[in-house]
Amino acid sequence: MKNHILKSISYIFHPLIMPLLGVVFYFSKTPRFIPDIIIKAKLFSVFILTIILPILMYFLLKTIKKIDSIHLKSTQERVVPLAVNIFIIALIITRIFPHNEVIELYYFFVGILCSTIACLFLAFLKVKASIHMLAACGFFMFIVALSVHFKINVNGTLAIMMIILGAIATSRLHLEAHTNAELVIGSFIGLFPQLILLKFWL
Repeated sequence: MKNHILKSISYIFHPLIMPLLGVVFYFSKTPRFIPDIIIKAKLFSVFILTIILPILMYFLLKTIKKIDSIHLKSTQERVVPLAVNIFIIALIITRIFPHNEVIELYYFFVGILCSTIACLFLAFLKVKASIHMLAACGFFMFIVALSVHFKINVNGTLAIMMIILGAIATSRLHLEAHTNAELVIGSFIGLFPQLILLKFWL
């Protein structure tokens, strides 16, 4: 039972959903007026590019035997998916959230891009960072930044996210997907770019 719960946590809070959660959180908290049709179009575009497209790419890469499983257990398996994700995030930055439209989400995705590039660089060095922790910690930092930026109280959300971060870390350790060091590295490269970029929009 415990094994199933912890395994489910890794799937429920998969890295693919974190960018979309960031966009949903932004649109639910922003005090700015944004037409519903624009919000829906942006959400749909992000959903297609960050979830549907990577899933299709996964099946393609598995078919041509570039990866063995969705878990990307080796650093070599991570190279192509991370490179594809870099392209997708760059596309989002240039086409969906350009600098002159929604500056908060622009820098959120720039942070994700920097984290993904760092993860790819580490993969070339045969260092395996936790992508789960990278994505979740990046999203967590974005929530903190928005709460300060918009002067809103999101203590409940932050408390829940801290529990989720602990659950993700526990899950990855229990499933022997990562070591403590790999979790720390993933957390750092998820948080740090978002933190550094705050000076450009906060």
